[in-house]
Amino acid sequence: MPTLFLPLLTCSPEFRNNGPIATLRVASMKTPHIIFAGILVCAVGVFAHAQTPEDAIALEQQGKLPEAAQAWRVVTERNPSDAAAFAALGTVLSKEQKYSEAAAAYRRALELNARLPGVELNLGLAEFKQGNFARSAVALQAALAADPASMQARILLGMSYYGAKKFDLAAEYLAPAAKADPGNSELGELLAQSCLWARKFSCAQEEFQRILQQNPDSAQAHILTGEALDGLGRTEEAIGEFEAAVKVAPQEPNVHFGLGYLYWKKQQYDRAKQEFQAELSIDPSNAQALAYLGDIAWKNDDPDTALSFLNRARKITGDLRIVALDLGEIYLRQKNYDEARVALRRAVELDPSRPDAHYQLSRLYQTQGEKVKAERELQKVQELHKKAEENLVGKMANSPPALETPQQ
Repeated sequence: MPTLFLPLLTCSPEFRNNGPIATLRVASMKTPHIIFAGILVCAVGVFAHAQTPEDAIALEQQGKLPEAAQAWRVVTERNPSDAAAFAALGTVLSKEQKYSEAAAAYRRALELNARLPGVELNLGLAEFKQGNFARSAVALQAALAADPASMQARILLGMSYYGAKKFDLAAEYLAPAAKADPGNSELGELLAQSCLWARKFSCAQEEFQRILQQNPDSAQAHILTGEALDGLGRTEEAIGEFEAAVKVAPQEPNVHFGLGYLYWKKQQYDRAKQEFQAELSIDPSNAQALAYLGDIAWKNDDPDTALSFLNRARKITGDLRIVALDLGEIYLRQKNYDEARVALRRAVELDPSRPDAHYQLSRLYQTQGEKVKAERELQKVQELHKKAEENLVGKMANSPPALETPQQ
């Protein structure tokens, strides 16, 4: 019997990628039986390497995240009702920072099994990472309901409400977490900011005082404590905090404006003027400092200087109510009625709940013989309750500090 040399058969890349329709490379004699055997070997090899959850887990442990994600996709395609596989796919995609795809995978997992542990928390984090704070809050509420002791879910939920600018809810959820970890200065500051922007000034003042105890030379802590005290109507104490901040960091943005505004509230206009000018030496484009310098000039019966400051402020931003109101009053005195009408209407638009602009409009309409409009504006003045005195929150900044994204 002749000696047969067994051919060396290898599966081509086409076979591995496209299935059993393949080209076989034969290194020696071509025999139908041998070729058939080679096809069987290739087929068995392919089926032996079909992706399994164990393969996906091993790839993830090796740090091969794209391969692990593909393996989990194969598993979910083979078993579309495997909720755990979709959850695992979401975890790998999150590690790849593909948060939108991860969120979709987590949602599918929850559709298949709403009680799968930990998935709501992971979904909330994936949505948070994308800045979808309303969606993350919904998921994290469910996560916290499933595990009320989860401090991670509670903190992330509070941060989601902060990001969504629902500061009262942010403070509600962050307060227990901050109390449980008093040494966490970042968490304490986030709670303090939430309280401040929710106008919960007692809470804000308490938290900022705690921060000051840990870091007495923090200019920001002095500033924020001052804002909270001003919100509580304790303006003299607020001035003390701002004076301390100026000593610690005289070049800190807005610190001189804040102190000047507090002096302005106390009608200490000379001292206020000095602080506004100091602010402009640091930031010549500070529209609020310009606006309040204009207001002081108007109060001192210097309309020309007032107009100079007010118009400079208006060129920077058209959203300052004090600029519109003062311009309206000056134009009304100068009998520049068209400009006065535009300015006063803008003041009302910026804050319709304050009676002073309505009163000035009634004077304008009366001067112009528009008696019906004048009476309507006077009626609004009578109906409006005197609004609480303005405080520094919202003047020092238009929005609170942005969130830092938590780690996975």
